[in-house]
Amino acid sequence: MTQQQSIAATPYPFAKVGLPAPDFKLLSTKNMESLEEYVSLEDYKGKWLVLFFWPFDFTFVCPTEIIAFSDSYEQFKDLDCEIVGASVDSVYTHRAWTQATPEQGGIGNIEYPLASDFTKEVAHAYGILDDTTGAAHRGLFIIDPEGILRYQVVTDINVGRSVDETLRVLQGLQAGGLCPANWKPGQKLING
Repeated sequence: MTQQQSIAATPYPFAKVGLPAPDFKLLSTKNMESLEEYVSLEDYKGKWLVLFFWPFDFTFVCPTEIIAFSDSYEQFKDLDCEIVGASVDSVYTHRAWTQATPEQGGIGNIEYPLASDFTKEVAHAYGILDDTTGAAHRGLFIIDPEGILRYQVVTDINVGRSVDETLRVLQGLQAGGLCPANWKPGQKLING
């Protein structure tokens, strides 16, 4: 059975909110020296996870997002949430990107692992692979401690994501109730 036949046989061929998140196991920058350490969905069982994709390393909008998530990493950790960033670039490209200065288009040290979806299978499973360019769209996914996909947003490659909004949504998901429009942590929930 080909991958296309397998996908067609399932009712939801891509990631869908409310269902188990598609599994993944990707090489990452967890060990910058060997670049042989993987990150997988299983690694984050029991924790919240923000998994986000960007199109390509050494581009213009992508560094702003990756650095912004890194700068806010402790806020996510305080909410029992980990972050994994991924693109279709190799781990070697990721390492070169972190070692380059901002003047060279680099991003410097990042507080969370950057994963390589070099085969593009994970971007495809999450429904964000652009078949024309071979890049991932800007997809962001929040996965709960049981591995259920609870939130997803996909934007055009020209528009960077908001770390503040991601934190707000995470806190809303963790609040355990109904959050009205423009809800902020500490505000009342709607009684259902």
